Order: sequence, then structure tokens, then C-alpha cells
Amino acid sequence: MLQKFGFSQYESQVFEVLASSEDPMDATNIVKYSGVPKAKIYEVISRLIEKGMVLDSISEKKKLYTALPLPLVINKLTSEFQNNVKQLENNTYKRTFYDEHVWSLKMESSIRAQSNQLVQEAKKSILISGWKDDIIEYLPILQDKEENGVEVEVLVVGNLETNLSHIHTLIPAVEHQTLERFRLIIIDDKEVIFAGMENQSWQALKTMSKPFIKVFTEFFYHDVALAKINEKHFDLLMNDEEIRNILMKLRY
Repeated sequence: MLQKFGFSQYESQVFEVLASSEDPMDATNIVKYSGVPKAKIYEVISRLIEKGMVLDSISEKKKLYTALPLPLVINKLTSEFQNNVKQLENNTYKRTFYDEHVWSLKMESSIRAQSNQLVQEAKKSILISGWKDDIIEYLPILQDKEENGVEVEVLVVGNLETNLSHIHTLIPAVEHQTLERFRLIIIDDKEVIFAGMENQSWQALKTMSKPFIKVFTEFFYHDVALAKINEKHFDLLMNDEEIRNILMKLRY
């Protein structure tokens, strides 16, 4: 019966022998009547003592063992079971599963709706980059989020007047004709939407995949670095033909 309460077969055999004996027993007699191997007996007895099922004592330099009386065993096991049930009732276990899929989105209206929802759901941080007329749409939400403690950082292509604390501006060269419209939003370091123009129509990907989050976060700060360098050293960069040719090839 004890095995139904999680006790091993050897533990059950030892307890049965001790519980049925009127007198305490030493290890030799426990081995003899329980059938538990001698090599295992002290380990099994030790576990039963730790579980409060067996009591030990020393008499005339001999260690003796006796079982906890059966009525007390019943009370003990009943109490432990009830406590375990209460603990189970009072604890809710939640496990977070990450969606590692990369979802594709089409249609500007769908992409915009997903982007707005993502920004609204931000709890800790927002990284957002895009063109001026696109970013303007998000300004009221971004300002509200920043006022409520969310860290907001913006990279905008074109001049934009705003009270946001962390905004970076990239002013493209007039001859930079290959630049395409894009939108990048990363919230709470856990979800990203990247949208871009392909054949004059918007397409986007949305994911919670950690490798993609890392890549797009690096992408955002590479653009921030480029914007800062461009702002401080525009003439130097444009006068260096090799660097200028590389910059003119950038699409985003």
C-alpha cells in the first residue's frame, strides 16, 4: 500500500517488517525478514527515517529501529496529501511559449493595423524607424508611451518636430534615389515588424523569433550610427567617392 504513496518496494518491505514486529529490530533481522539486500538496507532505513516513517535508537551499542505506529502513519500521510492538494490549488503555473514563426503580411491596411497594435501593446520599450510622414502617424502614441515610462527611440528619415527624448534624424542626399520606404518596429525586445516596398506595394514580416529580434535590433542601431555619422561628417562622406558610391547603393 505504501508504494501508492510514493514509497519504493524496498521501503515498503522494511516498513512492513518493522510495523508487524512487537519489538524493535536491528539491521540484521530486518534484512532477514524483509528480503531487502544487505547492501541496500542502511540506505533504505535512512530514507524511511528522513520521511518520518521509522524511529531509531541505540541500545547496548546496537542500533535498533521501530516503525511509526500505523494510526500515526495514516494521519501523517493524510495531512501531507491534503497540504499538497492545497498547495496545488493555491499555485498557478504559467509557462511562456515563444512563437518562432516568421509571418508574412501584405496590404498596407493590414500592415498598418498590425503595426499600431504592436506599438499600443508595448510595456517596456519601443524602437521605431521609418520615413517622416509615416512616423508622424505614431507620434501621439509614442509620446503617450514615453510619458508612461516606456523607453522610446526613433529613427526618422526627414526632419520631424517632436518632444520625444530620443530621436535620430537621417537626411538623405538629394542624389540618393535608391532609398525605399520602410518601417521597422521592435517592442519590448520580443516582437518585430519590418515592412518595405516591393514593386510599389507594401510587404512585411512579423515575428517573435529571438534571432530575428537580435538582427533587427542591430539593424536599427546600425542605421542610428549611420545617421549620426552622416549628420556630423556629411561633406567628408560625400566627397569620398568610394564611400559615396557605397552609400548610394543603400535601399534602407
